[in-house]
Amino acid sequence: MSGTAVKLLVDGVSKRYGPVVALEPTRLEVRAGELLTLLGPSGSGKTTLLQLICGLVEPESGRIEVDGRDQTHTPVHQRDIGLVFQNYALFPHLTVGENVGFPLRMRGRPAAEIKSRVAAALEMVRLGHLAARFPRELSGGQQQRVALARCFVYQPSVILMDEPLGALDKKLREHMQIEIKRLHRETGATIVYVTHDQEEALALSDRICLMNLARIEQVGTPAEIYERPRSAFAADFIGLSTMLRGRLRTGALDTPDGVFALPPDANARDGDEAALVIRPERLTLDTGANAAPATVTETVYAGAETRLMLALASGTPAVLRLPVGATPPHIGAAVTARWEPASAVLVPL
Repeated sequence: MSGTAVKLLVDGVSKRYGPVVALEPTRLEVRAGELLTLLGPSGSGKTTLLQLICGLVEPESGRIEVDGRDQTHTPVHQRDIGLVFQNYALFPHLTVGENVGFPLRMRGRPAAEIKSRVAAALEMVRLGHLAARFPRELSGGQQQRVALARCFVYQPSVILMDEPLGALDKKLREHMQIEIKRLHRETGATIVYVTHDQEEALALSDRICLMNLARIEQVGTPAEIYERPRSAFAADFIGLSTMLRGRLRTGALDTPDGVFALPPDANARDGDEAALVIRPERLTLDTGANAAPATVTETVYAGAETRLMLALASGTPAVLRLPVGATPPHIGAAVTARWEPASAVLVPL
């Protein structure tokens, strides 16, 4: 998708509330047809960025373009942007069909067109048989699909989704993630999706924009963010990892748990503080070079995997994913955790 045209451009946009910086000057390009997730903890700036894109708040600086047109100061209702909220925001006195058709009626579309497009949108979310029902007669998942249909029906240039699955239970969330992926694939819509759920971001996204402290920390595909984090925050926030902190000396990292070899592609300078990041699937219970003694502190059975929680000699926590069928050592057992240098990532501190 690298050659795809830019659908949404955020260029130098910032926002302050008095002395509080809600968003540092930020540049972000969203490509046509991609699903980009804004991911980060509370207060990271992701919701502020979403509000700036849709026009709910005015930026302090910079500009926002949609399809090459400056929309920085365009009123919310005049921007060609669709919104899907966590609380569905359906009209309780309108039927499902009337809710979905509302954006088209507001745009003055002919009745015949509204009827056909509403029917197509409801079929797309597999709710065509419920067009005559009212929102109160639907489950949470069905209401969220109505909200999605209402947004997709008028084909906006960009669709913004603000934690749309936050009110659903885990199983229904996972089902709706698949539904959103299907809708995105079938429609080719450009979607900016806000979430604080790392697993959801990894499952849904073409690219992830990871945010921290009112700025962008890293932008990349889910695989890039997980496999090649560029900072300690990115490594810690996305997925589980073991992080060995220390100082670079003569091409190795000197830590309280030992001196360890660096990855072949490490950009290292003696004297700098850095950390080696090792994902759970890269650690093994083995001895030899590049290994650290540890004690088993807990085992976590998660169905498809068993995670072994360790404490290294310095007290540094580590997590290891056991092979399927492997019997975990008992809690308190002394073990040795080993990894290949090429499987680790060096990040600056």
